[in-house]
Amino acid sequence: MSSPLQLRFLLSASRLGQLPDREVELAVVGRSNVGKSSLINALAHRKKLAKTSKTPGATQLINIYEYGAEASGQWLVDLPGYGFAKAPKQELERWRRMIEEYLTESPTLGAVLVLIDGAVGPTELDLQNVEWLNHIDLPYRFVATKADKVKPSKSKARRTELVTKLGVERSEVLWVSAETGAGIPQLRREIIDFFADR
Repeated sequence: MSSPLQLRFLLSASRLGQLPDREVELAVVGRSNVGKSSLINALAHRKKLAKTSKTPGATQLINIYEYGAEASGQWLVDLPGYGFAKAPKQELERWRRMIEEYLTESPTLGAVLVLIDGAVGPTELDLQNVEWLNHIDLPYRFVATKADKVKPSKSKARRTELVTKLGVERSEVLWVSAETGAGIPQLRREIIDFFADR
């Protein structure tokens, strides 16, 4: 068992320009309901650090969690999910612009954790997102969430299908479960290493 990540909620913002100076950021992206907030809670081993909801689209702002010592300037950044959120078109467009502006223009963004729902597999929106990250040349790491929702009898086939759709090797996808804690220690280590290298 690894130690929980030292994370604390810092602030929420609706635009990149509202963010204070920082050293380095690691962003978390994925479609609505992929389990971003649950994953952040699991990494910190805290139930209510990030707000979770059964309704897709609960995260509507850029939410900043500071890692390590106070005022370290090292941030884990939770972005609104793309996809299924039930919101007016105008609002969805505002979220899209906010995410796009942040990912393309934040000067201290070092990499992205791309969350894929392991129980569903990569959707068309996921593949478009990856294509776009390649286009803007932003480093990313695939994390397949909800590993516990895949039946053991179907696990091997699902993992093969997922990496085939993404066009990557098995080693390029880390499977995790916020529910059971599977894969969480490895992801914590990778995040610690990411910040230590900066």
